[in-house]
Amino acid sequence: MKKIITYGTFDMLHYGHIRLLERAKALGDYLIVGITSEDFDKARGKINVRQSLAERMTAVRATGLADEIIVEE
Repeated sequence: MKKIITYGTFDMLHYGHIRLLERAKALGDYLIVGITSEDFDKARGKINVRQSLAERMTAVRATGLADEIIVEE
């Protein structure tokens, strides 16, 4: 089984995010999606994230493309 992993903030999930997930999914059999935590975003200076981690995880899960979702700390 070929596992693929991709990371992102996935704030306000949009078409570009979905295309990224579709392309990643097509590369293997199992897609792991890492979503940045609020603390990780703040440490990188990304202070304009609108959605909570839980909301972003729910949105990515709803696409049906991620086999596993992890939190990027």
